[in-house]
Amino acid sequence: MDCFSVPLSDTQLGNLSSLALAHLGDAVFELMARTYLVSKGKATGGSLHRATVALVSANAQAAAAEKITPLLTEEEREVFKRGRNAKVHSVPRGATVSAYHTATALEALFGYLYIKGRRDRLNELFTAALEG
Repeated sequence: MDCFSVPLSDTQLGNLSSLALAHLGDAVFELMARTYLVSKGKATGGSLHRATVALVSANAQAAAAEKITPLLTEEEREVFKRGRNAKVHSVPRGATVSAYHTATALEALFGYLYIKGRRDRLNELFTAALEG
């Protein structure tokens, strides 16, 4: 099995729960953040960890989502909305319920794009989130 290229039909993808997409998208977003930081020369363990946490926290992801929302296609907006409306069972300390729902929406979108193999779009949205 090639875990970097998952051949799911549109029906199979549509049947995945928003939380499953968010679970995957959380890892995708964190890997992108870690790759970005390492490429920018953040090489020491402690500072690298703190910088990563600063980019992937629920509040940071919610802020990133707000930056990219105007750039989303109709298809991406639907996935985002599904993720935002997912029934989450707990909210991390330091995050509001609203921020956590928005972060979950971002993660669901990143999971969806990853499964679709849309790496160019992932890079485009990630870059816009950091620069916007």
